[in-house]
Amino acid sequence: MNSAMNGNTNTSNGKLIWALPSKGRLMDQCNAALAKAGLSVVRSGPARGYKGEIAGLPGVEINFVSSGEIAQLLKGGAAHLGVTGEDLIRETMQDADARVRFVRPLGFGRAEVVVAVPDCWLDVRRMADLEEMSLAYRRVHGRRVRVATKYMNLTRRFFSHKGVTGYRIVESLGATEGTPAAGLAELIVDITTTGATLKANALRPLDDGLILSSQAILTASKAAPWNPELSALEQQIAARFAA
Repeated sequence: MNSAMNGNTNTSNGKLIWALPSKGRLMDQCNAALAKAGLSVVRSGPARGYKGEIAGLPGVEINFVSSGEIAQLLKGGAAHLGVTGEDLIRETMQDADARVRFVRPLGFGRAEVVVAVPDCWLDVRRMADLEEMSLAYRRVHGRRVRVATKYMNLTRRFFSHKGVTGYRIVESLGATEGTPAAGLAELIVDITTTGATLKANALRPLDDGLILSSQAILTASKAAPWNPELSALEQQIAARFAA
C-alpha cells in the first residue's frame, strides 16, 4: 500500500506533497483543470500507481488518493496541498478554517449540500417547521424522525445552528435519496447539482435548508511543514490556475 493511502505520506523529503483525486468524476474534472492550467501531471512507476510528478516543477510530488482521504491528509499535515470538495473538507474538520487555507476555488465539482424532505410534507417548508413536526412525530410514533446522510458532522452542526433537536441520524452507505421511499429514513441531507434526482424521488429542499454550496478547492494544510521554497511552489501552482 502506498504511503498516502495509509496517512503516512512523508513530508520530510523536501518536496511539496500535493494530493489529487485518484478516481471518479472529480479526478476527470481535476485532470482537465490541470491541463488547462498548463500543469502536466505524469504518473511515476506503474500506470496505475499512486505517485506522480509535474513536468517543470521538480520540487512537487503528486500523491493520488480518494477525495475523502485528501481531506484527512490535509487535516493531519501529511500533504501540503490538496484538491477536493469543500463539502468533504468541512465534513472532516469541524474547525476547517483553523486547519487549512482555502487557496483558490477551481470552478468544478459544484454541488449543494441540502436538507430535503418528502414533497407530501406540505406544512414543512423551513427548518423551524421541521423542528415543530419532529416533536409531533415523536409523540405519535414514539421515536425521533430519522435523517439519512453521509454528512453526519455537517448535519449535526447545521441542525444545532437552526435549533432542530428532535431527530436522529441514520448513516447512509448507498443512494441517500432512496432511503425515505425504502422506509429507512423520513428525510435526508445530501448533495445535489440540478435537483433532478431529488425530484425523481419525490423530495424537495427546505427553503432555508442549504447547508453548503461546495466546489473543488485548491487547499493548503496549516499542519504540514512549510518553508519559503515550498511556499514559493504553492504560489506558482496557484498562479497557474489564475491565468
